[in-house]
Amino acid sequence: MPTLDDILEEIGEFGRFQKQTFFVLCLLSAAFTPIYVGVVFFGFTPEHRCFSPGVAELSQRCGWSLAEQLNHTVPEWGGHGAAFGSRCRRYDVDWNTMGLSCTDPLGSLAGNQSSVTLSPCRDGWLYDYPGTSLVTEFNLVCEDSWKLDLFQSCVNAGFFIGSMVIGYMADRFGRKLCLLITVLINSVSGVLVAFAPSYTWAVVFRLVQGLVSKGGWLTGYVLTAEFVGLSFRKTVAVIYQLAFTVGLLIFTAVAYVLQHWRWLQLAVTLPNFFFLLYYWCLSESPRCLITQKQNDKAMEVIKRIAKGNKKQLPLSFQYLKSEDDDGEKLKPSFLDLVRTPQIRKHTCILMYSWFMSSVLYQGLIMHMGIASGNIYLDFLYSALVEFPAAFILLLTVDRIGRRYPWAVANVLTGGACLATALVPDTLYWLKMTAACLGRMGITMCYEMVCLVNPELYPTFLRNLGVLACSSMCDLGGIITPFIVYRFAELWHELPLVVFAVIAFIGGGLVLLLPETKGKTLPETLEDAENMHRQKRRKENTIYLQVLTSKATPK
Repeated sequence: MPTLDDILEEIGEFGRFQKQTFFVLCLLSAAFTPIYVGVVFFGFTPEHRCFSPGVAELSQRCGWSLAEQLNHTVPEWGGHGAAFGSRCRRYDVDWNTMGLSCTDPLGSLAGNQSSVTLSPCRDGWLYDYPGTSLVTEFNLVCEDSWKLDLFQSCVNAGFFIGSMVIGYMADRFGRKLCLLITVLINSVSGVLVAFAPSYTWAVVFRLVQGLVSKGGWLTGYVLTAEFVGLSFRKTVAVIYQLAFTVGLLIFTAVAYVLQHWRWLQLAVTLPNFFFLLYYWCLSESPRCLITQKQNDKAMEVIKRIAKGNKKQLPLSFQYLKSEDDDGEKLKPSFLDLVRTPQIRKHTCILMYSWFMSSVLYQGLIMHMGIASGNIYLDFLYSALVEFPAAFILLLTVDRIGRRYPWAVANVLTGGACLATALVPDTLYWLKMTAACLGRMGITMCYEMVCLVNPELYPTFLRNLGVLACSSMCDLGGIITPFIVYRFAELWHELPLVVFAVIAFIGGGLVLLLPETKGKTLPETLEDAENMHRQKRRKENTIYLQVLTSKATPK
């Protein structure tokens, strides 16, 4: 009996039907951007200072400029000079006192500026920002600055939990149903975030988004890989992630136009409701249907693909049989990820690779943010550098394979992080070049782990395997802020040294994985266990099918 890959060779591995399916799923990939990195704009922390009653009236009476007002009424911050007004403390004086001097108001109150006591910001803050963010609306600064970290940590915690649950659901009940449920919940909870009456409710609704959004994104990724033939699997994997990069560019533009976080949240959430049209636009994965013993439904999808590609399904391919038709329906289990030795090794290495990719991908962006440049330009540059990474992969993984470009990308990232840490600030362009190379390298690592992960698991376990391994990415996202900000307090470049060590270890581990170039997706646990022994299996399968076709009477 023919395999699904054999049938796809006859009816089109990446024909019109698959291209339409792939396009609508790429829209889903682009829409995931605001959830994954949206805190950069939703939680933007502008320059701020304590609000002191009476200061505005005194400044108006004295005719002060803003610089003069800050110099007279805002305490020096951390000993860095009067140009850095204190963000979390104010002079404990009554600025409404009559007869204050315009040249030395503190002197007329206390005689000596150094003797004036400081107090917390009891009356709120003033923000140097024309728009609004979670920080400015809920005053997530000073003693409450940890609440912004909690907001983002809850998203990553949702990613972590949701990946496990949704991965099981997609393998157990089908990709399409799971995708539609996650789209609906993600859309509704996103709107609720925009209308959240308090910080607590914003965190709760954001957590719900985290629970379903990443699982939906990865389910769409697995669906694209299962619809296309072997020779196009790499291309769709890279371009699916490239759609995420396009989403970064679009999100940056929308955030620049809409600088009020609630309007921005609505603008990036409402389009998600259109993804409910997937009910009519998408078909269930034929591989998933075969695994669930629904061969008749799988054949209906295959005929739909042939019709969409304007190809005729050969008579010899009218009946489909999976290798384990005589067995019972396979149900995915977390134990299957570690039960057999080769899959156990794959699971451990892939989990580390996801963890490493997340820590370095998010960490390098956060580390660049410490320099506090133009937030929109920094975000734009970090997105643009991902395009050459994708093109390099498109040119290499089918010619060289998966393992060696992946290992080189890890070493490139580690070396670039070390170079960025050791190059002095006076050599700005050299330092910036090294930082961009590191950003490009970790993007290649991220795209490579997404490509290889589904290639190493059998069909019935594939979605669960991808989501379970990628959950380590979410664990990395939770701890990354602590690595960046706490280590930077010891030495500004220490996080980069830590990143380099993590990347070098990852480069060695990926060489222990089997090469998946030119191999069919494994259908059973036995196939996945024997991948490191298989050689040119696909060519042999095609050859046997050609002989069978010639021997069949017409």
